[in-house]
Amino acid sequence: MSGGLKGQVAVVTGSGSGIGAAITHSFLDAGASVLATGRRAEKLGRLGEHQSLITLVGDVTEPDFADRLLSRALDAFGRCDIVVNNAGVMWSGAAHEIDIEHVVAMVRVNIEAAFRVAHVFVRHFFTQNTGQIINISSVLGTKVRPNTGTYSATKYAVEALSESMRLELADTNVKVTCIEPGLVITDLHDHFAIHPKDALGLKQPLQPEDIANIVLTVATQPDHVFV
Repeated sequence: MSGGLKGQVAVVTGSGSGIGAAITHSFLDAGASVLATGRRAEKLGRLGEHQSLITLVGDVTEPDFADRLLSRALDAFGRCDIVVNNAGVMWSGAAHEIDIEHVVAMVRVNIEAAFRVAHVFVRHFFTQNTGQIINISSVLGTKVRPNTGTYSATKYAVEALSESMRLELADTNVKVTCIEPGLVITDLHDHFAIHPKDALGLKQPLQPEDIANIVLTVATQPDHVFV
């Protein structure tokens, strides 16, 4: 879909690896200018150099980070058309066994940060009368498996946020889409004792590029098409 996003500006959170990195590359290939953000400079550096790519190192859970993201995009490119809420963390464990600090981290990154970003960017989209918010949820935001209840709870929240925003913005030109990937091979699962691929017996899990292709398809729909 080369050139499908020419002239548009996108912000992608959690861009240092996995799905976020794949989305960043697919947007660049489609002609967009991209502000990629993540917590680790070395990972963002692996995105390579591109005349339409800038990066911002930071933590999406910081209260002012969403404002900084928007300001950086506007300073560099003069506008912003798409924001992808991709940053996320995952830990598993039974509700009575999981480390509570891991639960707090999932709530802060998966829910609070996603809301903060949406809260800031939707107001900007109102000023330009157009924009897209694409939230990356999970199939675990629609059903629960053993030992994933706390992670699922955060993704159910993303589903609720996305659906409520779709309803609230239905009479505007601001689009909201929620994407629910199944198991994707990323470093999100590196700390698991048993990789979900093996636990679920999957022969061919999804790759980050599969999700990036879906996100790109959503982002390049005509103005009158809401996904």
